[in-house]
Amino acid sequence: MNINEPDLILYGRQDCHLCDEAEQLLQQLASPPHYAKVDIDGQLALLRTYGPRIPVLRARASSAELQWPFDAAGLQRWLAQWQPHSA
Repeated sequence: MNINEPDLILYGRQDCHLCDEAEQLLQQLASPPHYAKVDIDGQLALLRTYGPRIPVLRARASSAELQWPFDAAGLQRWLAQWQPHSA
């Protein structure tokens, strides 16, 4: 994996208050992961896959997905499952 690539992808769309909430949860973590936002509008394959489920977080390393609803504790548990642990 390229070191410049984000750890997570946040699938959503503009003017989506739930997507904004999910992003705020990411930003409020003690050590926020590197993530990229992807707007699914105008991308038919992404609309079909994620449209009714947004916001959805996808881990690049494992392809694991976390779909809404989730809270800070749920996000932290999910992240702990795939983030490498420091020694």
